[in-house]
Amino acid sequence: MGLADFTDKGCRVGGRILRVFCLLLLAAIFQALSPVANAADAPLVAKGYKMAGDATKMRIVMDFDREPDIKWFLLRGPNRLVIDLANTRLAIDAKDLKPRGLVRGVRLGALGEGVSRLILTGKGPFAVDKLDVLKNEDGTGYRIAIDMSAASEREFDAALANQALTTSSTVSTDKGGRVGTGPVSNPGHRFTIVLDPGHGGVDGGAEGLNGTIEKNVTLAFATELRDKLTAIGKYDVFMTRDTDEYLRLDDRVRIARQHEADLLISIHADTISVKGIRGATVYTVSDRASDPEAQALADRENLSDQFAGMVIKDDNKEVTDILIDLIRRETHTFSMSFAHTLVGQLSTSVGLINNPQRSAGFKVLKAPDVPSVLVELGYLSNAKDEAQLLDAEWRGKAAQSITNAVALFASARAGAGTGG
Repeated sequence: MGLADFTDKGCRVGGRILRVFCLLLLAAIFQALSPVANAADAPLVAKGYKMAGDATKMRIVMDFDREPDIKWFLLRGPNRLVIDLANTRLAIDAKDLKPRGLVRGVRLGALGEGVSRLILTGKGPFAVDKLDVLKNEDGTGYRIAIDMSAASEREFDAALANQALTTSSTVSTDKGGRVGTGPVSNPGHRFTIVLDPGHGGVDGGAEGLNGTIEKNVTLAFATELRDKLTAIGKYDVFMTRDTDEYLRLDDRVRIARQHEADLLISIHADTISVKGIRGATVYTVSDRASDPEAQALADRENLSDQFAGMVIKDDNKEVTDILIDLIRRETHTFSMSFAHTLVGQLSTSVGLINNPQRSAGFKVLKAPDVPSVLVELGYLSNAKDEAQLLDAEWRGKAAQSITNAVALFASARAGAGTGG
């Protein structure tokens, strides 16, 4: 090989190295000059998901490393909230997606082309009270906060209709275009009663001296009361359960709200250690019990959520107080009014205990917009009361008295323009 050949080959190799070096240098310069573009192109990371609440009201929070670009919309059959997350990578533990409360199903996955989708399926219809994208206070990222509450099919349908009239989907930052933000008038609504037979399923409730089980007494009585109310032809009547079924207390409240109930009547038959006490009692909700016996009863009934291996703990120790505070004064006034009317009607047909109108913090009575009472038909711990509760003639008289009280209450509400 001559010197000229060696020199020519060296130049060719050197030229290639120089070109590669220049390309690498240009790439480095381009990357250094465009950090913002690179950051914008990188996918967001969804890095946390939490749910809190019960079957009447839920909050869902989803965390991101940067501000998310989202769209959301409602679907029915079943009732669902769908949230699309643009340019988002999912880094969420699957166990955090376990449904609870008002949400009976959670699905989260990638749709392709960088879009991910969250689908929340409700236990029946619901309202989206609020859906916000918020910057974290410590400046480390952003979060989506979703507030949902139990609603009626009519309210859900109204939200769907509003959605169809706007854009068929709602961008989170467009607060004026949100759906499900409030009640819609319902001029065709008939006076609606929800009957709640206490206990059920693995939760048998109290047991009588002769083996009578409370859950059977309450279901039999509620069924008879439903038939009497339905026969009048003026009311819509529903039951929280019509079989031997376990229901959480918040699910009973949810059912009343989703039916837009004008009245919730929860039926029970308790026991007490003092054998001589007998007779019916009517309770309304209160943050302070009217007497120690009422408090003890509320404590026992509120333990129902511990059956089926399901110990329910509030996510916040103040939740119970907040729920009580949410009860509208008007709703509480209506509850007290019906309780007074009911005591008057029952006094003409069945025995009542002394001071039969009482109050305590019953969870099942805490719907903020449904007048509610809990009726203790009698005490299974008293042999005479137990016999009465099993007697068809007595049940018929008691059910008729409650039916008469409902008629008076519904008439008064209709006359005041507040129901029926």
